[in-house]
Amino acid sequence: MKTLAFCLLLTCGLAHAEVYKYIDANGNVTFTNVPIKGAKPMHLAPLSTYGGSGKGKAAASGKSASTPDGYPSVDNGTQTKRDEGRRKILENELANEQKALADAQKAYTDGAATRNGDETRNYQKYLDRVQKLKDAVTERQKNVDALRRELGQSSSSAQ
Repeated sequence: MKTLAFCLLLTCGLAHAEVYKYIDANGNVTFTNVPIKGAKPMHLAPLSTYGGSGKGKAAASGKSASTPDGYPSVDNGTQTKRDEGRRKILENELANEQKALADAQKAYTDGAATRNGDETRNYQKYLDRVQKLKDAVTERQKNVDALRRELGQSSSSAQ
């Protein structure tokens, strides 16, 4: 909560508001834009900002906004080859993640069906172990979904 308040106060700094730091007797730190007795003003460096409109120096000067000054451009053939290589890499990663997902799902199914050693007496150990297996399945599924999105394929979140 304090971090959120601090970030909001930093944002206020963009509007040239003064930010004060106050430390109470218990060591609690408070950032505020209201001067408190004993608070010290913070001298913050201005934050860099980037325009979200897509209009910058390039648009103002009439140049293409796709490549900045001095940045090398790539012809379409080279870019197509790069895109194909990237696609192959992503497809290989997807195949690997799908295999890992299948392995994780099998480990979860097998692991949930049995209790090991002292798990018969300590049910929480069983639950913790099975939860780790389930988390592994969820993580692999997220990776598969992300790779499919990157490749522009439809995603199926069925577990």
